This record gives sequence, structure tokens and C-alpha cells, in this order.
Amino acid sequence: MFRDTFGASSTFRSLRLRRELHDLEERRRGLYRHRHTTAVSQSPVGETRPRPKVSTDSSVHDALLNGDLDKIRDIFLSKDSVNRIVATVSHELSWSAELGLWSLTSKQKRTTALYITAQRGHTECLKHLLGHGADVNAEPGGATALHAACANGHAECAKLLLRIGADPNAISDEGYAPLHLCTSPKTILCAKLLLEHNARVNMQTRDRQITPLHVAAKHGLDEHVDLYLSYCAYCHKKNREGETALNAACSYVEKREAFGRYYKVCKMLISNGADVKTAGKKRHTPLHNACGNGHPAIVDLLLMHGASVNAENCAGYTPMDCILLAVEDHLDYHPEQIVLMLLNHGAAPVNPKILKQCAKSPQTMEVVLNTYQCIPFCDSWLEAVPPEVWQKHEAFYESIVQMTNKPRSLQHLARCALRKYLGTQCHSVIPQLLLPSSFKEFLLLKCEGVFK
Repeated sequence: MFRDTFGASSTFRSLRLRRELHDLEERRRGLYRHRHTTAVSQSPVGETRPRPKVSTDSSVHDALLNGDLDKIRDIFLSKDSVNRIVATVSHELSWSAELGLWSLTSKQKRTTALYITAQRGHTECLKHLLGHGADVNAEPGGATALHAACANGHAECAKLLLRIGADPNAISDEGYAPLHLCTSPKTILCAKLLLEHNARVNMQTRDRQITPLHVAAKHGLDEHVDLYLSYCAYCHKKNREGETALNAACSYVEKREAFGRYYKVCKMLISNGADVKTAGKKRHTPLHNACGNGHPAIVDLLLMHGASVNAENCAGYTPMDCILLAVEDHLDYHPEQIVLMLLNHGAAPVNPKILKQCAKSPQTMEVVLNTYQCIPFCDSWLEAVPPEVWQKHEAFYESIVQMTNKPRSLQHLARCALRKYLGTQCHSVIPQLLLPSSFKEFLLLKCEGVFK
């Protein structure tokens, strides 16, 4: 009963906080609109700008949403009608301090016919509205029609708006330009159109100081990144957290099917001067993020370009710590490959206390244990091995038990001595040694599946 009550109260606290943040944002937007309205009202004497009328007719809104061209032609016949504000009502949870509870309240949202048709990609309807004098840069809801068209990848709509005079650098109430809203592969044509119409490729968002290159890198949009770099986007530009586009690409590469695109993004950024050692305010480098996300190809790319293998973030974690703490998240994708790369580039020895993190990955455990001259006492971390994993790899785990605190072979000790001597050069020197391939693989800690 206590647990249920605690869960509910946590939910209400969360909702209350969200509501308070929402109210603060609404007040900020209100001040912005007030300043904007004041500026407009201070026009020369004799010049007046009538306020657009407001329509709350749901049938009008439905016609715009559905792209009903016949109805739109009947409704929007003049400049006054096409610039009419379209008001819609939505229902949201609102906290009542007086009653001490949450209640459902109605919130009115304001937009334009042009915004709705651009958002939905109704090109012919958009043409009709523009032909009757629609204000191409109107933003009663906090964003222009061009923002809506680009966010949804409607290139034909974006082309029409830009041709009429839409501002490619207009800033929404949230602080975004249209180029910041190109967040999916289908928006590439919109991004090209914006840049052709003088959109600023290095413009940063108002609050988080994010550039379009940050956005494209975060979403693994290799075509966008290539486009922005051709327009001289700055690879070294940092956001509010002190992170570059390369940090963003390594931070968000989570879905395996997108690994190829993210690798291309990182490769392009590095080729154009991105610094692989740049860390954000929390001292988290691209290598920390790539290791935590289990991407061996990007880890290898970063290491080959001089990433700091033993750099510590503000929590004291190295890239090795990041992959070992995430081993269970990447069991099906060979996390031992990343551990091998780090060790062969000079990663510091792993503290035996963290061995339990790789209990479910025998290959990872073998790689780490082969960096020790002697297998340490194992009861504390072998207990973490699930019975089904032990059964599947029984010979491997039994060999650990038999070799615990016993001298390893002379061959293994020679390997440890050579690797210690080579240090950070293991990955580059060992492959060049005049030795049989099998022995070079042994020196590079290739897994054998059992300890001898």
C-alpha cells in the first residue's frame, strides 16, 4: 500500500513540476509577444496595422487539416480571411493550488491557415492561400509556416514559402530556426532549399546553443552533415554543455540499424577537423559516449585519431568503465571487441572489483583476465554469473576456478611483459612483428574460450 501511494504522489509531483515549467514558458512567450506587438504598434503616424480576426469554427480547422481544397476556396476569398487566426482548444491537466488537485483545463492554441496547410503538406491549398495574400511570416502560435513545412519534410511547401519571401532564419518562440527542425532523412531537400535561400548554417538555438550540425549529428543524418559541411559549418562549435557535433553523434548512436549512418557522420566530422578529445562540461569525451553505446567501429575510428583512452569524466569514469558498465546492454554485439581495442591502445588495467559487470559475457571476462599475470580471487564476481550462462560456458568458468591464484604459463607471462613494454603501441607494433599470425593474435588478447 505504501509503495502504491508513493508511486502516485511521485506522479503528481512530476506533473506539478511539468505544469510549473509550462506556466513559466507561457509567461516567457507572453513577454516576447508583448515586446513584438509593442514594436509593431510604434509604427509611423498614419500607418495602422489591423489586428487579424480570430476564427474558432471547427469546420474551418477540419478543412485545413484534411486539405479540402474546394472548401478552402469557398472560405478563404480575401487577404483578410486568409490571415485570420485559427484558434483551437486542447485539454490539459492543470494544477489547482487552491483545491490542491489536478484538473482538466482547456487551453486555446492560435495558428494560421498557412501554418496548418504547410504542416500537413497540402501544396495546392498553400498556393491558394499565398495567392490571396497570406502573411508568409506570421507566427501567432510561436512559429512560422516555414518552420512547420521543414519540420515535416514538405519540400514543395517550403519552396513555395521561400519563393514568396519566408524568412529562412526566423526564430520561433522555442528559439529554433527552420534549419534546426530538419531532424529526419526526409528533410534533406528542405535543408538544401533553406541554405540556397541564405539560411545561416552556424546559427545556434537560443537556449541550448545547438547548431544545425549538432542536430544532424545527433540524429545520424549523414546527408545533412555532408550538406552543412559543404556550406562551411563549424565542426568545433560548442553547445551550452560545451559539446561539439562529434560529441552529439557519439552520444545518440543507440539503434544498431543506424550504426552505419552514425559512423559516416563521425568520419566526415573528423575529416573536417573535429577534435576527438573535446569533452563537454562533464568531461565526457566522444570516446566515453561511443563506448557506453557499444559501437566498436566508432570506438576504433576515435582511437585511430588520437582519442584519450584513459581520460576521466567528472565522475571519475574512463572509456573502459563506460563499456564495462554497459556490457549487459550489448551482450549480442560483442562488447569484448571494444574492451580489446581499448586495452591494445593502452587502457589502464581493469580493477578486479568491476569484473562482476562482465559476468554475463565470458568473452569480455576472458579479455580482461588475460591482462593479469595471475587470475585474482574470484568468488565475489563468479557468483554474479547466471546459472544458464555458466551451463553454456561451463568449461570456461571451470578453468577460471582451477587457475585462480595459480601461476599462469610462461607464454602468458611473456605476453604481459611485452604488452607492458609496448604500452599504447600494442595495436600498431604487434601486427608488424615477424611472428606467426596465431602468436600475434595471442599477443593482442584474442579469445580462446578457456584458460590454461
